[in-house]
Formats: sequence, C-alpha cells, structure tokens
Amino acid sequence: MFKGLIGKKIGMTQIFDENGAAIPVTVIEAGPCYVTQVRTEERDGYSAVQLGFGESKPRRLTGGQLGHLKKHNLPPLRFLREFRAKNVEVKEGDKLTVDVFEVGDHVDVVGHAKGRGFAGAVKRYGFGGGPKTHGQSDRHRAPGSIGATSGTARVFPGKRMAGHMGTHRVTAQNLEVVLVDAERNLIGVRGAVPGPKGGLVLVKEARKQ
Repeated sequence: MFKGLIGKKIGMTQIFDENGAAIPVTVIEAGPCYVTQVRTEERDGYSAVQLGFGESKPRRLTGGQLGHLKKHNLPPLRFLREFRAKNVEVKEGDKLTVDVFEVGDHVDVVGHAKGRGFAGAVKRYGFGGGPKTHGQSDRHRAPGSIGATSGTARVFPGKRMAGHMGTHRVTAQNLEVVLVDAERNLIGVRGAVPGPKGGLVLVKEARKQ
C-alpha cells in the first residue's frame, strides 16, 4: 500500500507513555492530499505518485497547473510533489489522509533546513578559530590559511569557507509515528524534523526499516 503525504510542520511538544516517560514529538499537519498523477513504468519509465496539497485561490496558479488539476476535478492545489513507489495502489483523483499511517509505523520526513544566511567558517563548519593571545587581535574566528604552496598556486574547489548556510534539503530517517489524529489531520513523530514552523515537509514510509 502506498504511504506518503505532504504536510506542514506545526512545532514540537511532548507526550507521556504508560510508564510516565516524556517523548519529544514533532507535530505535522499532513493532508488531506489528492493524487494528481500516477506515473508507470510502461509510460514514464519509472513508478511514482504525484500528490497535491494546500488548497489555494485559482489566481495563484498558472493556467497549466489549473488545467493539470481540472482533468480529475481537483481543487486548486498549491504544492505538487512526487513520491517514488513500487506498489502503486491508488488512482488519480483519490484523496489521502493521515489514516494511511498508524501508530508504530516508521517514516522518513523530508524538509528544508532553516536558513542561517551568510555564516563564517566557525559557525558553518565548527572550525576552532585562531588563538586569542600572542598578538591576535582580530583573527579569533578566521578560517586560517586556505592555500597550498606556490607550486599549486590556487585554492582547490570545495574548500570549506564562509558562505550561505542552511535551506538545504534534509531527510530525517526512521522516525516512529506516536500520534495520529484523523479529525484534525495531525500526525506526531518521535524526534526532530528539519525546517522552521510552517515549513513544507514530505512524510513517507521509511526505506531503512
């Protein structure tokens, strides 16, 4: 059975098990999602399910997007994402809710890390910086030497230096589902999920169970 949803990160809280132990939980508003397209090996060369999430105003979508959704009488959906799946047991136009998951399932949650802007090497990569004594007045958080000898005479590509930090795609693997609230379209997973509050996330069946 296909298990996958698009959602929005709500935030973190904690719940208590039968032994009174506190469990850190990330709450995600997942779905309802609509199956907007099913890709097959015969036609597309691979098997996948495209889901739509987040009803919006028609004027916020392009004509091509609206036409794609109207083929199956679907509402204007702002976010379309594709999930690779071997056993596709859904049809175009189907509606998926948090009921596809159960407490005890393990999932992978994909999101984008928080943006940190332009960061130095100490913050971005954990460099130690320079000594604070012996005349070092302004080099405490500097990266240090970056070049090689005069024979090389250049800086190699991929050198860890200051630059844009964050907003990269991150997958939190094998998180346990500890809460499913079908009435409010909420799912709770044990542990932290990448991204800020309100950020878009993809919840799918764990690959490494």
